[in-house]
Amino acid sequence: MNSTNLLTIEGLSTEFRSPHKQWFPVVNRIDLQVTVGETLAVVGESGCGKSMLAHSILRLLPRRIARNAGGRVLLEGRDLLALSEDEMRGVRGKDISMIFQEPMTSLNPLMTVGQQIAESILEHEQCSVQVAARRTLDLMELVGIPEPRARFHQYPHHLSGGMRQRIVIAIALACRPKVLIADEPTTALDVTIQAQVLALIDKLKRELGMGVILITHDLGVVAEWAQRIMVMYAGRKVEEADAETFFTSPRHPYSRALLASVPRPNDVMNGVVKPLAEITGTVPPLDRLGGGCAFADRCTMGTDACRSGSPAFRLLTPSSGVACIHAGN
Repeated sequence: MNSTNLLTIEGLSTEFRSPHKQWFPVVNRIDLQVTVGETLAVVGESGCGKSMLAHSILRLLPRRIARNAGGRVLLEGRDLLALSEDEMRGVRGKDISMIFQEPMTSLNPLMTVGQQIAESILEHEQCSVQVAARRTLDLMELVGIPEPRARFHQYPHHLSGGMRQRIVIAIALACRPKVLIADEPTTALDVTIQAQVLALIDKLKRELGMGVILITHDLGVVAEWAQRIMVMYAGRKVEEADAETFFTSPRHPYSRALLASVPRPNDVMNGVVKPLAEITGTVPPLDRLGGGCAFADRCTMGTDACRSGSPAFRLLTPSSGVACIHAGN
């Protein structure tokens, strides 16, 4: 694998404003790197900040309620947070693209799917409408849309969920981005279509030399497609490791709990289903976090020391690190 860094994030922090006009962190001092040909999976429960991280990278959060509170987002050395909005519009969809979580809400119901793919090409590249249309048909064929000439003129509601997801992928790949952010790209799809969509992303990643950030809660998907895993909890990075290390020897209690909650074939013995391990409680509201470890109240290893201060992220090996005072116990 080429180790060239495409995306480097240093200390990225994003804050939201509460109804009481107080600012609180939703993305808290995140560091990460994505290299050429690599898939980095970002995992955690709903409410852990995964999608907020993606939207922060692309600067898609509304300014009236969100603000950058520090850090840098370096795309091949260029800090996206220092760009003007006009400059940023030239980056989105061209150098860094995103597959949004729900295709029916991210597609325009008043435009044909062909028009929506071609729109991205016309926005970022100097070409005629005819050239954009030809490239759109090529993209539709690339992502596995049957009869692309007929589908070109259809509207999103004419297509199945799997076909709409492929259209969203085609839009994201229209200008051959350097980095692709895939936010729950297989949500609400049946398992066959899920496998096809993920295989397509992996194939195109290798062909185009992209880096991929895969946001998901499905650890089965992560095990099959990701090379590295970053675990988020309450807006923070709590563990990062290569895939083999993460699945064989996770260090953070939250990572262990996530893995223990996944059903396995050997959980059924003689017709009796072994109960799944439960992570008690819920992710705390991000506007009410205390000063200690946010996972302490749900953690089987939580102590007074955990609640007295937020643990710093520290490297355990050159390729793995954790934010827990009990790591390795």
